[in-house]
Amino acid sequence: MVLESTMICVDDSDYMRNGDCVPTRMAAMQDAVNIVCQVKTRSNPENNVGLLTLASSEVLSTLTTDPSKIMSKVLACVPQGEVKLMSGLRVAHLALKHRQGKNHRMRIIIFIGSPVVNLDEDELIRLGKRLKKEKVNVDIVCFGDGDGSVLQKFVDTLNGRDGTASHLVVVPAGPNLTDALVGSPILVNEDGSGMPAAGGFDYGVDPNDDPELALALRVSMEEQRTRQEAEMRSANAGQSGEEQQMLSRALDLTRPGEGAVGGGAGAEVDLGQMTEDEQIAYALAMSMQDNTPAPVAAAAAAALHRLETAGDDCDIPGTLGRMAVMAGDDRS
Repeated sequence: MVLESTMICVDDSDYMRNGDCVPTRMAAMQDAVNIVCQVKTRSNPENNVGLLTLASSEVLSTLTTDPSKIMSKVLACVPQGEVKLMSGLRVAHLALKHRQGKNHRMRIIIFIGSPVVNLDEDELIRLGKRLKKEKVNVDIVCFGDGDGSVLQKFVDTLNGRDGTASHLVVVPAGPNLTDALVGSPILVNEDGSGMPAAGGFDYGVDPNDDPELALALRVSMEEQRTRQEAEMRSANAGQSGEEQQMLSRALDLTRPGEGAVGGGAGAEVDLGQMTEDEQIAYALAMSMQDNTPAPVAAAAAAALHRLETAGDDCDIPGTLGRMAVMAGDDRS
């Protein structure tokens, strides 16, 4: 059995709020981290794991043989900031240097689900050569918006010509992050046989052996998902409020004597001098009025057509434009 010390680097950037992985990137990564911890500690009783965040480059947990400590820390991670890959790799390497078992192999496992910005490729390659010299293996799980092309060059530098100790696993968006990880070379023995990840139990803990730990992990995961769902509902409510304000503004313009339309149905209108919001409101108001003069109706129709064309870039213009067309059809 391999003696190994592993630092797990997790992506805690703002991109982890995205819901392209079920239920979110953060929750999917938390489940995957749990599997990695269980696999590493169960493959050898002396193996230990640590936890590091990539956005703040903070060591949340030093090397430990207790995977529950890692899970309690990763469940408390809050998405913020941007990933700093180079700093995270250096801090993880430093933490591995201070491992108690000097005969342990060193490994870094990186979970990255966001674009890597401000990254000097040449500097990353130099760091890869240094880690190779120090006999540090690096596994990278790239999902979401991660850039696999640059990371592949880094892994190739670590492996050299014939090495296969470091791996890059690119996982497309969807509910399959955990499944892809279990079947990947990251969680496979040196003889090629796979290792059971979590023993068939939720969060890798048998409730019969440790009911308090199993309950604590389940409650922590539920609280985390509840908080993330509340944040998503709050964001959606803010967008709905903005759309409601724009609709109210457009309806006010249809009342006689108010807004731009109240200045006279036959007055000349210069759409070029209007903002995009004013054009939306004006086009909607014109389509809802009866007996609209032909020149003004033509101007409103042109505005609606232009807004409909840009509907893919802006949800509100497309929505109000369709409402205006429907109102015009009902009037006719």
